[in-house]
Amino acid sequence: MHKSDLIPSDSFHIVLVEPEIPPNTGSIARLCGSTNTTLDLIRPLGFSTDDKHLKRAGLDYWPHVNIRYWDDFDTFLESVDERKLFLFTTKSTSPHYEARYQPGDYLIFGKETKGLPEEILALYHDRCYTIPMSNENIRSLNLAMSAGIVLYEALRQTQYCKK
Repeated sequence: MHKSDLIPSDSFHIVLVEPEIPPNTGSIARLCGSTNTTLDLIRPLGFSTDDKHLKRAGLDYWPHVNIRYWDDFDTFLESVDERKLFLFTTKSTSPHYEARYQPGDYLIFGKETKGLPEEILALYHDRCYTIPMSNENIRSLNLAMSAGIVLYEALRQTQYCKK
């Protein structure tokens, strides 16, 4: 049995669609490991999973991260409950903290240079959220920073991280 077969059904998921920058994915993997969150990586990836920058960003925590790989977004969608999807984009006006999260939800982020594809955003327009920013000269936040902000809001809402 593979460790990904042991993922609890109430684990949050961070889903990265075609991530491009190894240190971002490594940092997000470390975040996932520290919160018992599953990391779903949707191919194609912009790097090898053997990349030294990826491994360095995750330090020695890789054995403690539940990671699932998907060949494409359609394959991923076929295996999940679409009512549990939350997509994050700069192209929404709904703030991330207005979403009502539940354990087992999928927090979906696009690639660093382009975000999520327009067709995905259109399909799930009612499930799109943004992280508000007050400086209009800044286009977006770093992917790892965004994943942390959203995940900890989901954990706060569900009191999931209380001991």
